[in-house]
Amino acid sequence: MRPRVPRPGDLPSRLHDVRVAARVGRWLGVCFALAFVTGLLSHYAQAAHQPIPLPTRPVWGYQVTQALHVLSGTAAVPLLLVKLWTVYPRLFQRPPRELRAVVLTVLERGSIALLVGAALFEVTTGLVNVTQWYPWQFSFRRAHYAVAWVAAGALLVHVAVKLPVIRDALARDLDETAPQEADRPAAPVDRRGLLRLTWLAAGTAAVASAGGTLPGLDRLAVLSARRAGGPQGVPVNRTARAAGVVAEATDPGWVCELRHRDRVIRLGRDELLSLPQRTVDLPIACVEGWSAVGTWSGVRLWDLLRLVEATGGADVAFHSLQRRRGGRFSVLPAPFASDPLTLVALGLNGAPLSLDHGFPARLIAPNRPGVTQTKWLARIEVLG
Repeated sequence: MRPRVPRPGDLPSRLHDVRVAARVGRWLGVCFALAFVTGLLSHYAQAAHQPIPLPTRPVWGYQVTQALHVLSGTAAVPLLLVKLWTVYPRLFQRPPRELRAVVLTVLERGSIALLVGAALFEVTTGLVNVTQWYPWQFSFRRAHYAVAWVAAGALLVHVAVKLPVIRDALARDLDETAPQEADRPAAPVDRRGLLRLTWLAAGTAAVASAGGTLPGLDRLAVLSARRAGGPQGVPVNRTARAAGVVAEATDPGWVCELRHRDRVIRLGRDELLSLPQRTVDLPIACVEGWSAVGTWSGVRLWDLLRLVEATGGADVAFHSLQRRRGGRFSVLPAPFASDPLTLVALGLNGAPLSLDHGFPARLIAPNRPGVTQTKWLARIEVLG
């Protein structure tokens, strides 16, 4: 028997209602907007060159934006599923014959297809990125950024096409029963009950992924990218072994090269420790949404730059011993390079840096993505 296209009558529940879809869609739009804006901020913060550098304060700014990015994206998953379920029968209705109606129907269903496809891509690749496993050949960061624009565009088209319907649905009472629904069987829950369950599912999903971003929720964070803990009390995304730097990082002859034009200085770890030391409390936050505050000790970057006669106002490049994958190179904008909280860190939480946290030396700066806080430093170069 050949399968046939579903019809609206195949799912007679009163819960398949535009009023439910509009209310779920409103909060889904909020989640998408938050994820989109915070994602743009993260993408810009990781750019090698920033025409307008992001501020160095507050030091927890990136920590908060990425928490919002992950929490809003996670909460959007149950919202998207419920919204699709409520409108599912309408997606297979035959389009009307009038040209204008046909165009609107094509735009509506096309935008839904793009939106759902883009949302699935963003969620799937985001979850895989959390595990630091990349079974594809394309750049995660570039692809995630590009598809985010596709999702945003599809959402705007969808809202524009359905705006009159959305307004009408939001203005109508949820408890009102339309004449055509009189013969439909009652569902186990009413529309308000379905919405309450939807909000509960979205909230639970957010809380279950929030342990890496909000203090006190670690025990509930079964979906969190990273929980509290790790070497020296701070989580690690990539170990020294995974980065392939164990031999070079533990070499007694390791030196960090400082370069400014034709002036070059090479300092070993003992020489760095002999310079004036500073201690700062700074969070380290990653694009996966996890973050942790550490007490970092080391040499103020600005003090090091003065050794090579850098006068400020220039970006600074950091090169890692790591030779492959992301994190081997970053550019620190000039305002961050001259900030007194920016360190070449040698210790963390009262002890020397562990190998996985960047021993023998690493960068730590305020309000920066974790991926740009270069570990296992090999060279620091002033770019102006």
